Amino acid sequence: MSFPVVLNNEERYSLCSAGGEPPAGFEGPKEDRPTRIDRVRTDLRPLGVRQAPA
Repeated sequence: MSFPVVLNNEERYSLCSAGGEPPAGFEGPKEDRPTRIDRVRTDLRPLGVRQAPA
């Protein structure tokens, strides 16, 4: 079973069903490797929060 990884503009990841449309607001990269999330995602906060001044 394949679960493509999709990304939104806040760099939040989601899995969608193979052959299905991504959730609203999400788009590629469509990779068939859920391990991509572990590889590229080390800070779980949304992009807007990570970039906000402290």
